[in-house]
Amino acid sequence: MTTQKIPATVITGFLGAGKTTLIRNLLANADGRRLALIINEFGDVGVDGEILKSCGDSACPEDDVIELANGCICCTVADDFIPTMKKLIDRPVPPQHIIIETSGLALPQPLVRAFNWPEIKPHVTVDGVVTVVDAKALSEGRFADNEQALAAQRAGDPTLDHENPIEELFEDQLNCADMVILNKIDLLAETESSIVSEILKPKLRPGTRLVPARHGVVDITALIGSKASAEDDMANRLSHHEMEGEEQHDHDDFATFVVSLAELPDKESFLSRIDTAIRTHDILRLKGFVAVSGQPSRLLIQAVGPRLSIYFDRRWKSGERRQGAIVVIGARHMDRAAIEALLRS
Repeated sequence: MTTQKIPATVITGFLGAGKTTLIRNLLANADGRRLALIINEFGDVGVDGEILKSCGDSACPEDDVIELANGCICCTVADDFIPTMKKLIDRPVPPQHIIIETSGLALPQPLVRAFNWPEIKPHVTVDGVVTVVDAKALSEGRFADNEQALAAQRAGDPTLDHENPIEELFEDQLNCADMVILNKIDLLAETESSIVSEILKPKLRPGTRLVPARHGVVDITALIGSKASAEDDMANRLSHHEMEGEEQHDHDDFATFVVSLAELPDKESFLSRIDTAIRTHDILRLKGFVAVSGQPSRLLIQAVGPRLSIYFDRRWKSGERRQGAIVVIGARHMDRAAIEALLRS
């Protein structure tokens, strides 16, 4: 007798694209499905996991939100991902669907390939790979070089060997996708939305669906139920590193650290310091929680480039230490000491 495989959806996308918001909307519209979430973050503080655990959604109780914070999931498959999947599979009542949110710096290819491991393949299949794209960041040229400027540089130096790690990672995430969600189109004018769609289309594999979205709202029936069996189609989903004959990528081009913060006497001055830090240093992503004097709830802070979003997410628990933690992700040469000093000043 054969058993039906558990479908899994891999949600990937660059830093700040809106993956966690997409998952929150998915949970809110789970329609009775029993879900499990695996959340991977590039950093020691699990901000995304905290956000999802605070949803309190019956479709995915807190015990079914599993955080993997030991580096990027695409580089820790054997150590972290496989044992986690085994625990889910071996439960007396396994989940009906597994959602995996990768780090914004992760290649989806090694993760999808892991579903071919003997311990996993008989039990779970990749229903689909969903890549979330920040439409505003794409319109601003964040994921690609200025080709005219680069051509001028090469004209002056024909030996120039130029690589853009952000552009390569972005293309790798697109090339593995069954669906690409062009998120945050509400931040664009109608003409800009058409332009970014045209930029994306040539980068997608044949058959990949392109879906526009606002605030990560997408019909759940479009997100899950693709039956792509992506693990059996890896030859059509190669990353730059695989096409160049390399076994895996590394994250030497990026760095992350956590800034711990005492309770803040003034919210506005701190937000002003964040804005200064982002504009004067190579910060790609900033997120975390802080305590504000006189406020009973934590202040959630999310920054993507110069765009800053804040809101009070939940009340501080009884006995919980009112201390903040901000995750900073950026270029490897960013000045950590200067950023920490600025945020703590």
